[in-house]
Amino acid sequence: MRVLLRSRRLTVALSALALAATAVVVTANAPAALAAGCDTAANIALNKPATASSVQGNSYLPGKAVDGDAGTRWSSQFSDPQWIQIDLGAGTPVCQVVINWQTSYAKAFRLELSDDGATWTSIYSTTTSTGGVQTINATGTGRYLRVYGTQRANGYGYSIKELSVYRGDGGGGGCQTPPPAAQDLGPNVVVFDPSMSSSSIQSRLDAIFAETESAQFGTYRYAVAFKPGTYSGINANTGFYTSVMGLGRNPDDVTINGDVTVDAGWFGGNATQNFWRSIENLSIVPSHTDNRWAVSQAAPMRRVHIRGGLNLAPNGYGWASGGYIADSKIDGKVGPYSQQQWYTRDSQIGSWGNAVWNMVFSGVTGAPANSFPSPTYTTLPTTPVIREKPYLYLNGANYNVFVPNLRTNAAGTTWSGGSTPGTSLPLTQFYVARPSDSAATLNNALACGLDLLFTPGIYHLSQALNVTRPNTVVLGIGYPTLIPDNGNAAITVADVDGVKLAGMLLDAGPVNSPYLLQVGPTGAAASHAANPTTVQDVFLRIGGAGPGKATTAMIVNSANTIIDHIWAWRADHGTGVGWTVNPSDTGLIVNGANVSAYGLFVEHFNKYQVIWNGQGGRTIFFQNEMPYDPPSQSAWRSDARGYAAYKVADSVTSHEAWGLGSYCVFTADPSIVAERGFEAPVNPNVKFHSILTISFGKGSIEHVINNTGASTGTTVKPVNIVSFP
Repeated sequence: MRVLLRSRRLTVALSALALAATAVVVTANAPAALAAGCDTAANIALNKPATASSVQGNSYLPGKAVDGDAGTRWSSQFSDPQWIQIDLGAGTPVCQVVINWQTSYAKAFRLELSDDGATWTSIYSTTTSTGGVQTINATGTGRYLRVYGTQRANGYGYSIKELSVYRGDGGGGGCQTPPPAAQDLGPNVVVFDPSMSSSSIQSRLDAIFAETESAQFGTYRYAVAFKPGTYSGINANTGFYTSVMGLGRNPDDVTINGDVTVDAGWFGGNATQNFWRSIENLSIVPSHTDNRWAVSQAAPMRRVHIRGGLNLAPNGYGWASGGYIADSKIDGKVGPYSQQQWYTRDSQIGSWGNAVWNMVFSGVTGAPANSFPSPTYTTLPTTPVIREKPYLYLNGANYNVFVPNLRTNAAGTTWSGGSTPGTSLPLTQFYVARPSDSAATLNNALACGLDLLFTPGIYHLSQALNVTRPNTVVLGIGYPTLIPDNGNAAITVADVDGVKLAGMLLDAGPVNSPYLLQVGPTGAAASHAANPTTVQDVFLRIGGAGPGKATTAMIVNSANTIIDHIWAWRADHGTGVGWTVNPSDTGLIVNGANVSAYGLFVEHFNKYQVIWNGQGGRTIFFQNEMPYDPPSQSAWRSDARGYAAYKVADSVTSHEAWGLGSYCVFTADPSIVAERGFEAPVNPNVKFHSILTISFGKGSIEHVINNTGASTGTTVKPVNIVSFP
């Protein structure tokens, strides 16, 4: 895709995002405030199984640190790093840890929690410990707790007389002071009223676009919102990190006689880097025949009525790299032109113009007939199970958030026969977040039973946001960007019904996070078929805006989760980019059963892009580029020729996928060969439809799936497989 541009010298700078416990990170010895609901009467680590990285001898075994006797101790060997871990027996909310150090203590260490003893989340770190008896108030949930020392205070080992752990209530400390309700959306939500003059509206739109047009990794964030009514003579040029929104109950409540435009003048007519912008919940009467929306990844169009045609290519028909439309109506023709791939879901269109490599439709009235690979249309009559994304609107003078109902075998828009069915939540049910809010403040709001509305801005999180209440809504407008600063996750979700996560960019921080987003803890097994969790327009980025690290971008453990348009991107350009500079193994791991993914964009991860371990999964539309930057064949993988883009685990006996493409351009070493684009067990109930691989002239993919399908060679020509097995 984007890469094609670079490999054909069309000058692209290429493609494009990308813990098991919450983490209150305290950065010195001064303890944080003790969480409400913290039971300090019973030491839950007492006599629990303990292991360690090393011991000095049989007199200093790790069990001595949890035997209740301060006259005994665990001591490690004389080297860094060293650790001791306690098995609490089951996933346990932790609120306080007390360490009674012997004179050989850790100057620098961290406390970590894990569900499985393999993937760890930091809940506390310090580089200035002074030893003695340390009381650390830090919250999180896990089965295993580990003290991980990285710098000894003297030449001896690490030595702990007693390690005590105390149980919390599991809600990040419980609700403390309920935060006040607010209707103020802050300075970066720009609201227009139809009584305003067109010239004043246009002037403000132009000023926003001047800031955002080329600020691909900039700090500007805006939501541009139109109150119900009609606006004439408006052209809302839409730059990076800008959401254009109507505030009506339904799309036709806001009419723009004009355009909402994305073009690529900033990049020489090349739209392959037009990421991170959106349009939602309004109608457009184009000033010409078509409205231009020339985007690539992470730029959704939702709940839009185009009363005319829609042009998805930049002026001059330069390259574009694929996008997403849902719950929309386009009266005229959709012209994708140079778009390399596209996914359209549950919409109505007048007609569709052409196909390049991978055009996928589900539940779209007016979609072209299924004809892959000539032309490359993959068309499903319905979408199996879906809930549309929540959205902000005005109910009289008050803001509400509307949550659409779940649909099965969906087709067409939710609003074609009237108002979208669903539930309206008053904004008083939400904590309206600002970038200055701490993670502790946000977790307190969640613990108090509030939903979250993130206003535009950049949020630094010293601990994961813990979503534990069923049906919680966490909604962002204007591309709020959440950065975990201390090796923690950005968001973790309990194994509960009906959580809605939507409209956010999760951006990896400088300290490696095991993952940015986890839906359900390890081992989650409950069914959520009647009320699944949804993850919609959530974008995950590793590097690009600065050095970032995360082992996995997103893990889904909860059954029946719906993934509806994500882009997980290990950056290939920008700041902090390189094979070992912004490492990330995998974009998405699915462990839950019966998980559905619609519009799955995952790119450039160091190993497998997607690993699907859960039974009964389905994917409709997958777009992938393998990593550009493996330094050599052996550096990428020593025991095989690289990693497949999409791997269904050998243990899976039921899985189905439609419209999947994987592309390669190994710029660091063009001799590299990827053995296959897709890997799956051979089973009649593991089915793939309409899959393809392409080389953009540097390197090749030997087979499409398993050992089926010819090599791509190094010519830019897709190798297509209609069905497998």
